[in-house]
Amino acid sequence: MFGVLTVVFFLFNVLPGDPARMMLDQQEDSEQLQNIRAKYGFDKPITTQYFYYLNDLSPLSFHSTNEQDFTYFNEDKYSGSKLFTIGSTAIAIKYPFLRDSFQRSGKRVGDIIGETLPNTVVLAISSIAIAMLLGVFLGVLSAVFQNSWFDKLATVIGTLGMSLPSFFSAILFAWLFGFLLSEYTGLNMTGTLYTVDDFGEGEYLSLKNLILPAITLGIRPLAVIIQLTRSSLLEVLSQDYIRTAKAKGLSYFTIVKKHALQNALNPVITAASGWFASMLAGAVFVEYIFGWNGLGREIVSALNTMDLPVVMGAVLVIALMFVFINILVDILYGVLDPRVRVN
Repeated sequence: MFGVLTVVFFLFNVLPGDPARMMLDQQEDSEQLQNIRAKYGFDKPITTQYFYYLNDLSPLSFHSTNEQDFTYFNEDKYSGSKLFTIGSTAIAIKYPFLRDSFQRSGKRVGDIIGETLPNTVVLAISSIAIAMLLGVFLGVLSAVFQNSWFDKLATVIGTLGMSLPSFFSAILFAWLFGFLLSEYTGLNMTGTLYTVDDFGEGEYLSLKNLILPAITLGIRPLAVIIQLTRSSLLEVLSQDYIRTAKAKGLSYFTIVKKHALQNALNPVITAASGWFASMLAGAVFVEYIFGWNGLGREIVSALNTMDLPVVMGAVLVIALMFVFINILVDILYGVLDPRVRVN
């Protein structure tokens, strides 16, 4: 996370352009620019700005006791409280502060991410669930009926799924099922999880808008999971303990279900976890095309308006979730395969 934070900060802070001018748009004058630069620390050297950013993100942070100082601790701004003061430095404990949006009238980046991230998580979970359920099922059938017509068909599906870019399949699905066949499918080309009521009675849950983006986002991991499940299960079925189980008279269905499948799922879970984490970032095109109000669409909007704090905050949150998911997968290894458990 420290490496990601460092790369993200320097990458976006060496871009051409003046953040103060971006915030003031066409209404700036020299005095306003100077005030904005002083308020947000843009007048400081880049290394000093970097350490300020680290301080903002750290739960335990150091601040000035001078109200005129850029690093002055304000409880409303940082959502925390002071612990104690040493000289002119206040030590505080707080939530990580991702700073304010350049384009949203001082709205916090954390609030923007909090509003959009749940929709992206719902979309990613739905997509990976579709990919896992169908992928494992089709992969098992391909391994059981090896070299049959079904096995060859699954291979073709896997190849096509990996060949289709997300943005192309999103446009294709939206046009085909949300426009041409909308009379029969009842689906929309665009829409998000919550739809505003036409009569001004608030928002209501619209799960049908989840169908097309979830299937579109799940196509590529589905293709990978089919092939991984097939190859992993075939490898496990060739092991000595499977032959022993056959010699004992166990049915083929019992051998696959109770002895082979569980051990064959480790590489599948590894791939699924990687895909799930990448979906949080890779959903950008799918969310934008389907009008899904998620973090990916927010990243596109922030890039278009050069709202750098939003982009930086979104990248850091996605990286944190990626790290967390990989740790969770390491734990699941021990649950699925006793051979990798830590005594």
